[in-house]
Amino acid sequence: MHPERDQDLTGFNTLGLPARARFFARLTELAQLDEWRARPELTRLPWRILGGGSNLWLCGDLEAFVIKVELRGRRLAGEDAAARYVAAAAGESWQELVAWTVAQGWGGLEGLSLIPGTVGAAPVQNVGAYGCEVKDALHELTAIDLRSGERRRFGSAECAFGYRDSRFKREPDRWLISEAVFRLPKDHAPRTGYGEIEKELAALGLAPTPGSVARAVVEVRSRKLPDPARLGNAGSFFKNPVVPAAVRERLAAEHPGLVSFEQPGGGWKLAAGWLIERAGWKGRRLGPVGMYERQALVLVNHGGATGEDVARLVEEVRADVRARFGVELEPEPVRWDDR
Repeated sequence: MHPERDQDLTGFNTLGLPARARFFARLTELAQLDEWRARPELTRLPWRILGGGSNLWLCGDLEAFVIKVELRGRRLAGEDAAARYVAAAAGESWQELVAWTVAQGWGGLEGLSLIPGTVGAAPVQNVGAYGCEVKDALHELTAIDLRSGERRRFGSAECAFGYRDSRFKREPDRWLISEAVFRLPKDHAPRTGYGEIEKELAALGLAPTPGSVARAVVEVRSRKLPDPARLGNAGSFFKNPVVPAAVRERLAAEHPGLVSFEQPGGGWKLAAGWLIERAGWKGRRLGPVGMYERQALVLVNHGGATGEDVARLVEEVRADVRARFGVELEPEPVRWDDR
């Protein structure tokens, strides 16, 4: 399709925030990129890559070319004695990919069930839940260098993954992920170490299998997270902060019940939702935005909010958590503006 001018992006982000893009197009085949790179009115602008818009914070109109990735396709790309390799195009729904692998009886992605967004966006953010992250399953991916048009394959180690981070997040206007390949071990044992999942499996009377764990994760997440179609949100809005052991010990002594998890590389991860709730923000509103009444980690748009409304609430929440605990919170969604 030809790029559209002055495109309204309100319907393309799950927070439902208003913004317009100077140019906008849907990418359905890679040949389109070569066509667009030959157009000066597009190449003089930054190119922004849009997936499902579920991890996006829009802050006003954009002098940019926004490309919505809608590449489709998924397949069993191969297997060996130890694993199966599943390939999926970047525009595929992440949840539909997970559900498809589970339906085949293949384990490895079930802990990441019901995470919104697309396959291409998942490695950018290194999405994760209940002790699982995309980096644990990713075998390799193919990305297009938007500056040169070169196609390049990245092994998992080359993606420089971090907590909700990757090289692609740190270079947002350079790479467009076109396909990802996931390694699903044939001897996979589902992770059930998180209390909520263990309790849900027990309540359902199910043994831990990829299918039962996926079902448990969906049940738990459905209870905690609002449907963006009914209440605008971007899922968990703040990262769980990681602090040194000494800070965690101080906080645990001052605040009984502190929720924290020891990290393999050192330090302790604190539950941001717990901190926000204890700071008094669960269910509290600031104008048209607020923190969700069932899960304090989720910022919601009650209707008519702008990116600046979100910014004001974010700063209020961060300031209160800082004052009460001496801990800095960092937003998880990617912020788009022209600053």
